[in-house]
Amino acid sequence: MAAGPRPDRGRPVPPGTLVAVTYPYDAPQSQVLFDRSIAVIPGGVNSPVRAFRAVGGTPRFMVSGHGPYVVDADGREYVDLVCSWGPMILGHAFGPVVEAVQRAAAKGLSFGTPTLGEVELAEAIVARVAPVDQVRLVNSGTEATMSAIRLARGYTGRGKVVKFAGCYHGHVDALLAAAGSGVATFALPDSPGVTGA
Repeated sequence: MAAGPRPDRGRPVPPGTLVAVTYPYDAPQSQVLFDRSIAVIPGGVNSPVRAFRAVGGTPRFMVSGHGPYVVDADGREYVDLVCSWGPMILGHAFGPVVEAVQRAAAKGLSFGTPTLGEVELAEAIVARVAPVDQVRLVNSGTEATMSAIRLARGYTGRGKVVKFAGCYHGHVDALLAAAGSGVATFALPDSPGVTGA
């Protein structure tokens, strides 16, 4: 939820208090960035979940984050309820995470080969999450859902997949049919190039 500048920051909000948010508000710097991005990025954003087409207005471009807050290009602060769709569960710029990333980056960022770090991470996950015996590390939720669909189809021998209508489950064709439409489309693609589910 957009909070805008918060003069009361740090003071608790009484339970049951309704906070009025005026929307859309002017976002001149986000508009400048959106205009620039439209020239070099199809639709101006790199994911359909970042587009504002359904709600109108200009996508808010974030420039920084700290703890549970993100700050847009116009200097407005928001409570981050999205958490980068999951990965930011510890908040933005969390000291121990920043330090760990800096230590890892100093050793090299990508090798295209198996690494000690991925073995250690997989071992840590398996040790902490019962009854998990093995894990597959991937780069995104899209890769995770693609692998899950393949695994489920291979294991069950079935071809159909159930998804939540009108919801985004990753940028894979089988899950993009009717993504975000909220309308029953009988697994018809939303746009050319997207196959039916």
